[in-house]
Amino acid sequence: MSRRALLTAASASAAAMALAGCTTTPRRDAPAVMPPPITMAPEFGPAVAMYAALQDGGHSVPAIPIEKIDRRYHRQVVPDPTGEAPGTVVVDTGNHFLYLVLPRGEAVRYGVGLGRAGFEWAGRAQIEWKQHWPRWFPPEEMIARQPELEKYRAIQIRGTNEWEGGMPAGINNPLGARGLYIYQDGKDTLYRLHGSPEWWSIGKSVSSGCVRMMNQDVIDLYDRVAEKSPIVVTSGLRVS
Repeated sequence: MSRRALLTAASASAAAMALAGCTTTPRRDAPAVMPPPITMAPEFGPAVAMYAALQDGGHSVPAIPIEKIDRRYHRQVVPDPTGEAPGTVVVDTGNHFLYLVLPRGEAVRYGVGLGRAGFEWAGRAQIEWKQHWPRWFPPEEMIARQPELEKYRAIQIRGTNEWEGGMPAGINNPLGARGLYIYQDGKDTLYRLHGSPEWWSIGKSVSSGCVRMMNQDVIDLYDRVAEKSPIVVTSGLRVS
């Protein structure tokens, strides 16, 4: 079964399971790009530069007022608290952090926001595939609560595994600039790492979505992580 068919099946399951807004299009808008191998910790400039406005994929990503976000949630290199192998992504739901493990006992740490779906899965899996500027399909229960979202309902094209509808990619799309799709034993967990225009939700638990990142951060992570990379989701890390 193709990735497209797998994700299509998972999208149908997502509607049935009412997973709080993480349902996304099976279309791949851009070919996968292999990131450079991790050899050393990156050098990050001032936060105001990291979170400045940028042009990406034909979209204008606005600057984030980073001074309004607790500094612990700014992108930074920290001592690795995970003990995982370099290249592993670790989501710490207990502290609202995401780590990309580096060599030499270090990690890149990003702040994240979590919704109900962000707490519904934990374990070890892999990032099966990644997508630039994904479309968003609101789940059935969200459309029932907000009838104005009906125009974004997913509609299967008869006799195919293709879907149409959804909210087009863009800066106001709830999935933001990137989506990373998590599979375990070849099956879609329905767990997602994705961007979000709602920068104020970082470090907080909000009503919907899986794992939210600031758009500038999810773009940075996307460029550093390869498809098939391992991911661990846990609430058990102790962070000083």
